[in-house]
Amino acid sequence: MYDIYCRTGIKISFPIIADRNGQIARKYGMISSDVSNTETVRNVFVIDDKGIIRTILIYPLNIGRFIPEIIRIVQALQMADCSKGATAANWMPNQPVIVPIPNTFNGLLERVEDINKNDNGISWYLSFKEPPKECINKKTTECNRLKKNENKKE
Repeated sequence: MYDIYCRTGIKISFPIIADRNGQIARKYGMISSDVSNTETVRNVFVIDDKGIIRTILIYPLNIGRFIPEIIRIVQALQMADCSKGATAANWMPNQPVIVPIPNTFNGLLERVEDINKNDNGISWYLSFKEPPKECINKKTTECNRLKKNENKKE
């Protein structure tokens, strides 16, 4: 944790555990017996604030993780949650989000009319909207809140 702080200036506010006997790594499927009986493959778990695993990435031992993609995944999860929509393949921050499909026939008709009027979709089941401003600004707000809390602790 100290190395992370020295290199980045970021204080880790959550526990980091030691797994000396590999028990946790085995439970989470991090040891690939095809490769090694003791070394973990390069796993990334994105766990939300409710303790739910939202994403698992597994990289071979000889391949490094791609941090920009991990950051994009976290941003996409945050955007999907905030906007109550979904993010498309290759989605990047500030791009439109996918609108949930309508639940009724009348909703479907309204969606088709909206697509025809605003040219914001391909069909009733795939249309897009600009992300709500509060979702775009949420990251900045969240970062500012975390910084204020950090300053209070010091």
